[in-house]
Amino acid sequence: MQAQASARWGIASMAASLIWLLPPSSPAVETQWSRGDKMLADHFRAETAQLSGQCLAEIKTLEDWTSRREKYREQLLEMLGLWPFPQKTELNPVVAGKVEAESFVVEKFHFQSLPGLYVTANLYLPKNLSQPAPAILYVCGHGPVIKNGVSYGNKVSYQHHGAWFAQNGYVCLIIDTLQLGEIQGIHHGTYREGMWWWNARGYTPAGVEAWNGVRALDYLCTRPEVDTNRFGVTGRSGGGAYSWTIAALDDRIKVAAPVAGITDLHNHCVDGVVEGHCDCMFFVNTYRWDYPQLAAMVAPRPLLIGNSDKDTIFPLDGVVRLHGHARQIYRLYSASTNLGLLITEGPHKDTQDLQLPVLRWFNRFLKSEDPVIQTAAKRYFEPEQLKVLSKIPDNQRNTTIQETFVPMAESRPLPRSHDDWAQQRDEWLASLKEKCFAGWPMDPGGLELKQVLSAERRGVDLDAYEFTSQPNIRLRLFLAHRPHLKRPERVQLVVQNQEDWQKWVAGMRHAFANELRAEPAEGQSPPDAEQFAKTRRSLATNNSVLVYLAPRGIGPTAWSGDAKKQIQLRRRFMLLGQTLDGMRVWDIRRALQAVQSFHTLQGVPLSVEAHHDLAVDALYASLFETGIAALDLRQMPASHRDGPDYLNVLRVLDIPQAMAIAAERSQVRLLETDLKGWDYTVAVAQRLGWEERQFVLEQVTATNSQ
Repeated sequence: MQAQASARWGIASMAASLIWLLPPSSPAVETQWSRGDKMLADHFRAETAQLSGQCLAEIKTLEDWTSRREKYREQLLEMLGLWPFPQKTELNPVVAGKVEAESFVVEKFHFQSLPGLYVTANLYLPKNLSQPAPAILYVCGHGPVIKNGVSYGNKVSYQHHGAWFAQNGYVCLIIDTLQLGEIQGIHHGTYREGMWWWNARGYTPAGVEAWNGVRALDYLCTRPEVDTNRFGVTGRSGGGAYSWTIAALDDRIKVAAPVAGITDLHNHCVDGVVEGHCDCMFFVNTYRWDYPQLAAMVAPRPLLIGNSDKDTIFPLDGVVRLHGHARQIYRLYSASTNLGLLITEGPHKDTQDLQLPVLRWFNRFLKSEDPVIQTAAKRYFEPEQLKVLSKIPDNQRNTTIQETFVPMAESRPLPRSHDDWAQQRDEWLASLKEKCFAGWPMDPGGLELKQVLSAERRGVDLDAYEFTSQPNIRLRLFLAHRPHLKRPERVQLVVQNQEDWQKWVAGMRHAFANELRAEPAEGQSPPDAEQFAKTRRSLATNNSVLVYLAPRGIGPTAWSGDAKKQIQLRRRFMLLGQTLDGMRVWDIRRALQAVQSFHTLQGVPLSVEAHHDLAVDALYASLFETGIAALDLRQMPASHRDGPDYLNVLRVLDIPQAMAIAAERSQVRLLETDLKGWDYTVAVAQRLGWEERQFVLEQVTATNSQ
């Protein structure tokens, strides 16, 4: 039967994998059950190695670096949601009061980095300043201070740093963060709030924190006590991360000393350190950077990288690797003495061992002195003494800034002509490739089709083939048809989600129990005779070939772990400049290529069926492949706000615009319970005079849509 099947589909015959005939207790079957986990780990390892290998690899000379640095800065701004650069509006600072210690004064105030985006802050001023002093911007880590439901801001947790700098002759501005300030916004959108649309919007709270830091420098420039030519920035943990982005973006920072705020992609994506971090630590990795590239942006200014040797969320090996990359750029500037690496003993903790060298670093490069430090950093005030706001302002946008911080794509008018449409379509497709799907493999290699199953049971012929979606990702296609089908009249690729897969494999096990024994199905549903009968009746009444695909992470390649683990695995994709759904679009593309490679299916009309989120993935796959006659899509969201997240896609277009591009190329049938949201697609079809069958929108009941 195998030889017949191989000849039927027109590829070379290969021996079927023994896995299909082994008992469930066989070690080979157990390996099959962990196939998805191994595949995913190999993918993360390979992608990370690729990005690490290309990080700064093109930089051989100082000219190489200086000629690219401004482009890199623009890329970083874009990945933080700050390009085009926002307008600097009035800060509207308001001083709410003061508190004093023996040698310094603390002004309690707020400013607005954007209208309604409040930054609560404490400004530590040494007493008896005789001339403008150097200033330190201290950005806080995750140190919440909340009493009786009232947030006092994480500036309270880090007050000892401000006091210590003031006691040593610095003006020090400590600013609250978005999530842990007196007005509590959100840092954990993808981490725990299910806000995957942040990726689609190109939004990260790291951008807000960087912007607030830049505007804090603007405020310091208005203070007569400050020498604006001597700015430094520091902070630890989250504050360390923001120190990096502020210093990289703003050359007014002359000295930087981030503490425990950065490591490399290997730690995050291979070792899984990302699980210890909220979204505020990461830019949207559109341009697929590794983090040493961010570190290098500070060069040649004095930079002290601080960390401890037992820090589990910023592991030492990654910090050392990052320092090595940054050192290459400092050497090009002949400025190696401006780069320091501080490693102390201990865990992820704010210790004197880290504090003291940071102060000495600033003394050395901002004051040109290195006196003996005689006092230790300590807290002076109760939370109530440092609080700024008596009530939350009515016009605050802190709690909703994710909705507006990054602008969406501008609404485009309907095309006036076919030429107008062609120009718009091509611009969208180019932007999708560059901004949303840059994580697709440049060279995926061959499909490497291999037959692993061929059997005929109870009126259904079933074949299975493995193919390579990209290196380390092997997926399976299952081809079903009535026996003795010589000339197929239609081939349909059915893209399955996990529920679809479980139903399908339960049905097919009614006839192919031995052959499908090794295929994972959550809960091992018993064979479903009724489901099999439906499939058999469908195949018996036509000359079609149904091809079933479960993209990565579904069915045969599902990975293990509870819901929290699944979230963290998805987050690793985004750190690599990908998303899980974006890579499933790629899987569907490769499946289409595989189907079209079967000789006896070439020239046979090809359609694609999918529903819900995978219908969106199938839609986008069709934009980049040819030869698709029709799309049969059901119950799909009308916006990426509610559907699959591709990086930055809402800065380019939304699903109705993608649907219009698809409908020009293939006949699209869309079944929805709610017809709202598709006006643009309908209007384009009418404006350009497409045949009615090119885009058919039908309303169905929820029951009939299944």
